Amino acid sequence: MPELPEVETTVRDLKKKILNRIFIDVWIDPAILKKGGMIKKPKNFKEFKEKLKGKKIQKIWRRGKNIILELSHTLLEINGSKKKHRENKSLTGQGYSLLLHQKMTGHLLTGKWKVESGKWKPFNKGPLSEPVNRYIRLLFALDNGKMLALSDLRKFAKVELWKTKELKKSEEIRSLGPEPLEKDFTFKKFKEVLKGKKRKIKQVLMDQKIIAGIGNIYSDEILWQAKVNPFRKTSELSDKELKNVYQALKKILKRAIQAKGASIVDFRRISGEKGGFGPLRKVYQREGQLCSRCGTIIRKAKIGSRTTHFCSKCQQ
Repeated sequence: MPELPEVETTVRDLKKKILNRIFIDVWIDPAILKKGGMIKKPKNFKEFKEKLKGKKIQKIWRRGKNIILELSHTLLEINGSKKKHRENKSLTGQGYSLLLHQKMTGHLLTGKWKVESGKWKPFNKGPLSEPVNRYIRLLFALDNGKMLALSDLRKFAKVELWKTKELKKSEEIRSLGPEPLEKDFTFKKFKEVLKGKKRKIKQVLMDQKIIAGIGNIYSDEILWQAKVNPFRKTSELSDKELKNVYQALKKILKRAIQAKGASIVDFRRISGEKGGFGPLRKVYQREGQLCSRCGTIIRKAKIGSRTTHFCSKCQQ
């Protein structure tokens, strides 16, 4: 599942490509529509489509692993061959927001596609043509002739259209823990959110209600960097160990964003290209290999239902 660095990479790329663009049409995979999946709010696809058409993307932001496209009440007027944009000032602040959660195998792409033999194919050869990018389930046509597509092999991605004010007040957003890369997420704040937590440190780092955005990949990498065993109970960690985890958290997430995320399995950037963090990882999915720090063989084990990778020698 794309984690904070992958989602942040997607958001930053989207800002460069689709900010201030206008939705003019929406297509959904008929198989998805028949099963009633993916679009969770509103359930009726016709209503979803009508509410989205003619709306301008005025802001793109991230909360945890959620991508939010905040929309204005711009209307798209067609006058002959020319398109005119008219802002409905009376509805300012009462617009909608499109929430996308990519889940296990979903990732957003931008470009142009055409239908060939009943399937969407990119106009040009390149990264968008790679097999991992061919599972187009949802496609948004934009006013500049380009498209925003959602590729999702396992069809678990979630798409919702909210009134912006309601989304910001929703349990879905408000229940999330603090953003770990925000300036106000100090070491003091980190200790406060972990206070009294008796579960294993890996489980706590991955709990979205405690800290937003960290998943399996980066919890493994953070704890290796901090030299802390993932099986240790959070409440038993010393201040020094907590400081090491805090510093590692900041360092690893920033490094992963700089590398444009990890494309170990399905994640791709909106261009269809891979992120660069995969080769930089130290323990995640490197079981049986030698630890780059001490030479011990990296182990794999289960914590709850999640696979964990660690070095038994330098992670105490």
